[in-house]
Amino acid sequence: MNFFVIALLSILTVLASPPSKVDEDWELLLDSQLTNWENYLSYRHKPGYNGKVPTDENGKEVLPIGYNKDETGVFTVLEGEDGPVLRVSGEIYGSIFTKKSYKNYHLKLQVKWGEDKYEPRKDLLKDSGILYHSIGEAGVEYWRSWMLSQEFQVMEGHMGDFWCQASSAIDIRSFPSEGDKMSPVADSAQPFRPFQSGGDVFCLRSANFETPDNGWTTLELLTFEGKSLHIVNGNVAMVLENSRYINEEGMETPLIEGKIQLQSEAAEVFFKDIQIRPILELPMDYAGLFDE
Repeated sequence: MNFFVIALLSILTVLASPPSKVDEDWELLLDSQLTNWENYLSYRHKPGYNGKVPTDENGKEVLPIGYNKDETGVFTVLEGEDGPVLRVSGEIYGSIFTKKSYKNYHLKLQVKWGEDKYEPRKDLLKDSGILYHSIGEAGVEYWRSWMLSQEFQVMEGHMGDFWCQASSAIDIRSFPSEGDKMSPVADSAQPFRPFQSGGDVFCLRSANFETPDNGWTTLELLTFEGKSLHIVNGNVAMVLENSRYINEEGMETPLIEGKIQLQSEAAEVFFKDIQIRPILELPMDYAGLFDE
C-alpha cells in the first residue's frame, strides 16, 4: 500500500469518527427507565406526627409501604425538551435512591418546584432534599423515611441548608446558634463548628441563591474524604468537613461514602440533568475554604 492510499485512509477514518464528547467523565444518572435507581416509601404523614411509628385506630403499628412498591407513581419520568425529567409528587414521604454507592465525587443537577403540596406541609414551604453518604436501611430518622445520611436541603428559599439525618454528624463553617432563638448560619469565614444529636442538627445556608420565579436552579455537591461543599447556582452556600456518624456503640465513625437519595417530602418537585463524576481532589478554587 503506497503512502497516498495510507494518508487517504487516515483522513477518511478521522472524518468518519464521531466527535469527542465534552465532559465525557460525567455519568448521567437519569434515564426514562430509572435504571440507576430504587425507591422507598414510608407513610402519608399527617399534622402532629411525633417521630414514632404511626398506629391505626386499634393502636396497632402501621407498616411502611417499603422498598420498590411505588404503585401510586410518586416517582415518574417525563420527557422534557432536552431530556428526561424526574417528577417527585411528594404525596408520600420517602426517597428515590441510587443503586450504587459513591465516594469522592462531584454531583450536579437542576431542580424546580411543581404546584402540589400535601399534609403535613400544605401551609409550609415546599421541601425536598439531596441526602448523601446514605448507608443502612431506610426509615431510621425522625420521619422514618430515609437512610442515615447528610442532607443538602432543597427547599423554597433554603437551597443548601444542612440537616443531620439519624445519627449523622459533621462540622460546618458557621456562626453559632443562640439556643432556640436563632439557628446557626453558614459562613465560609467562620470556624468549623460541630453538628450532631445533642447539639445543633440544622444549619442555614449562607444566603439565598435560588433562581427567582421558580426557574431551574443548578445544585452541585462536591465531596472528598469527608469534606463537602453545597453549591447553588455557582455560589458556595456551605462548607462542611469531618463527616461522621455515631455507631451503635456510641463511637464516632467516618461517613464518607454511600448512596444518594432524593427526598419525597410533601411537595411536588422536578429534577433533571442529574450527573456525577469522580474527583481525585477538591478543585483548587475551593480547597482553600478548608484551610485553618
